Amino acid sequence: MSWQVYVDENLLGTGKVKRAAIIGLQGGVWAASAGYNLSVEEQKAVVSAFNDPVRTQANGIKLAGNKFFTLQADGEHVYGKKGPDGCVLVKTNQAVLVTEYVQPTQAGEATTVVERLADYLKSVNY
Repeated sequence: MSWQVYVDENLLGTGKVKRAAIIGLQGGVWAASAGYNLSVEEQKAVVSAFNDPVRTQANGIKLAGNKFFTLQADGEHVYGKKGPDGCVLVKTNQAVLVTEYVQPTQAGEATTVVERLADYLKSVNY
């Protein structure tokens, strides 16, 4: 299975997501958009964000060197903002979809795209 297709077609291809990566819960980047580099520390923080949503809510989330204010966090979702732009992170059974959107895309538009792909991956046990 090529994970890059999910990033390129299902996320970036919608025009609602500007940058994206799929990170395995056990570590490692499965696929990412060109130039979207998450440090090892950022990857670990993304995965652990779902285990401690209160801390994530208090401290925000850092992606590719950019810190996002956390609007909402729980065991499956993290939503963040940085000015007019934002991020949507969704945990599946084996991975985390990490996405960023930029204006004029609205949070709800990006969230719908990311959640739809996450639901599909969960349905096929990923």
